[in-house]
Amino acid sequence: MSMPELKNSEVSREKAVTDVIESIALEQSALSHILNAEGQKLQKIISLSTVPDDVAVILSANKTVKKMVNTITRLEILLQIKLELFEDCLYEEDE
Repeated sequence: MSMPELKNSEVSREKAVTDVIESIALEQSALSHILNAEGQKLQKIISLSTVPDDVAVILSANKTVKKMVNTITRLEILLQIKLELFEDCLYEEDE
């Protein structure tokens, strides 16, 4: 498999920064959907549990959800750092 060929395109600085910020927003939206799905998963497991033996199942599910939440938290921190890189890019300097 060969490396993809990247072509230079004429894009304004404002458009490039806007595209990066938009991609960050889309990533955050995707992460929120994942968090919502994890919450729904736990709710479903809890609603289906009827016997004391299900506690182990609930705890196991909770452990996987916790790992996912921790991973998403780290990704959110990276997205915040990425966004901060462009904090002043769209402001024109006062002369």
